[in-house]
Amino acid sequence: MSSPSKRREMDLMKLMMGDYKVEMMNDGMQEFYVIFHGPKESPYDGGVWRIRVELPDAYPYKSPSIGFINKIYHPNVDEMSGSVCLDVINQTWSPMFDLVNVFEVFLPQLLLYPNPSDPLNGDAAALMMRDKTAYEQKVKEYCERYAKPEDAGAVPEEKSSDEELSEAEYASSDEEVAGKADP
Repeated sequence: MSSPSKRREMDLMKLMMGDYKVEMMNDGMQEFYVIFHGPKESPYDGGVWRIRVELPDAYPYKSPSIGFINKIYHPNVDEMSGSVCLDVINQTWSPMFDLVNVFEVFLPQLLLYPNPSDPLNGDAAALMMRDKTAYEQKVKEYCERYAKPEDAGAVPEEKSSDEELSEAEYASSDEEVAGKADP
């Protein structure tokens, strides 16, 4: 790893070879989206988010910029911009960390252990401190409303043209194309 650009390429390849769907924003390797699933056994379980990642020129010596594209209800995420307030990423980043750490450790930890004393979303922080059950219910409502796979761009793939159609699908597609026969 002699240069930041080689490190950027290697970290991005590790992320792509993992279980993450990565969508490049342009020809460079500095801006991309990653599909992120909420941690199991948490109010975010079942939620799917599209995360925007921007790597600075000085990456890995400078931390990536991370933001949620679809809405999430969380004390440490700005509800309007999706910006993440995350000490490990913003303040204590080290070149020893990589992009896989962001999605396997940092973001899951953020969702599992919110910090209401350092909020970007004051309403979520206040509700969490006042009534944790109501807070968790609101998190689940946001997941159902804004964090379905199609909200994150993670729509299940359609059948490819070389897959066989069932007889019912085949018959219905014939009728749509050819129309009804004359009596």
